[in-house]
Amino acid sequence: MKTKFFFIGLIATLFFSTANAQWNWPDDRETAEEKNALYTDNFKQGNYRAAAIHLIWLLKNAPNLNKSIYINGVKIYNGLASEESDQAKKVVYQDSVLLLYDLRIQYFGEEGKVLNRKAFDAYKYYKGDKSRYEELFQLFKSTFELNGKSVMDNNLLSYMDVVRRYKVSGGNLSDEEVLDVYEEIVKILNYKIDQGKNVDRLKVYLDKVNELLVSTIDVDCDFVQNTLGPKLKAEPDNLKLAKNILRLGFAGKCMDSEAFIEGAKVVQKHEPEYGLAKLIGQSAAAKKDYETAIKYLEESVELTDDNTKKSESLYSLAVIQTNLNKKVSARSYARKAAEVDPTNKDAYKLIGNLYYNSFNDCKKDQNPVHDKAVYIAAYQMFRRAGDSAGMSRAKAQFPTMEEIFTWDMQEGDQYRIGCWINETVSIKKR
Repeated sequence: MKTKFFFIGLIATLFFSTANAQWNWPDDRETAEEKNALYTDNFKQGNYRAAAIHLIWLLKNAPNLNKSIYINGVKIYNGLASEESDQAKKVVYQDSVLLLYDLRIQYFGEEGKVLNRKAFDAYKYYKGDKSRYEELFQLFKSTFELNGKSVMDNNLLSYMDVVRRYKVSGGNLSDEEVLDVYEEIVKILNYKIDQGKNVDRLKVYLDKVNELLVSTIDVDCDFVQNTLGPKLKAEPDNLKLAKNILRLGFAGKCMDSEAFIEGAKVVQKHEPEYGLAKLIGQSAAAKKDYETAIKYLEESVELTDDNTKKSESLYSLAVIQTNLNKKVSARSYARKAAEVDPTNKDAYKLIGNLYYNSFNDCKKDQNPVHDKAVYIAAYQMFRRAGDSAGMSRAKAQFPTMEEIFTWDMQEGDQYRIGCWINETVSIKKR
């Protein structure tokens, strides 16, 4: 029997030696080999309880035998915990898993690597236990200090959730400390995203980390403006910070804040896209910064092949030109908006209003029928817009039949309006 166990132990030793070259056999090597063979055999068969019995002997009598006893021990006690229905016993097995990580560090070092895995299991076990939140927080803090950018992907999201749970449950954690952790996590996430691996999943993590921050401390427009804004001013070309400001700005509904807009401009500079250009343009227009608004809205037109979106930006440009009292430019943009998207009725309505409001600019006070022709031109635009109220308003200003007769004209006569309009209309009576 001893020979049989020795043979099994030898095979087990050779099997594990590839991954774990260092073996430190105790004085009672024969028993150690036997126990090593028995625990590994049961472990492979999924018989965790039997495996644990022999593993315990090794942990007690040969704790520095090989780090494989700790790697496999974690799997064995995780298996026991998952099979256990008694909650008290389950907790004992879970605590044993975490103790095995500590013993592995004690005998084989690699603290950062081991804590990375310990934090993963500890979060899984204790995220619902308030009494363990401080312990969890300190574990994750050490894990991140030792691993930096090499921290496990899953631990990034878990750390932020640990911070949230610890903070909201009354833990001794200031808002500034929360922000420090948050920025550390975001920095690592952005680094990992830049590496191009698991990008979609990491972006989801980044969004969730932002959501967790909002639910941990009060992230409002003051926070975006007064906390993150100065950081962007100090680093005006920091794309990652700018992106973060956008995410939190959207979450806190702070799209009108100066910091948000400045962040949007940084992102637009490096990664131009239609939606952001339009947002910046419309925000500038609302503040009557028309020069900036025109720049970004024109940029948005060039950044999309979607005619509906293109038409929306062109219409916004037409509105700006109207506000600047540049009627020819306003009409030009409105015409382009209607050309790329004929369903954009607002474009025709805008032109109708331009014509309607040009009576005083274009009248010559020589022939009232000619002067009122601008209202006929306005009516035609309102009709194309389907604006019945505008049509009625314009029609009420048409020349009367008496005026048409007095000036020796007839309904249907063609008249070309001069001024800036330069349109030909058919004379109609009020």
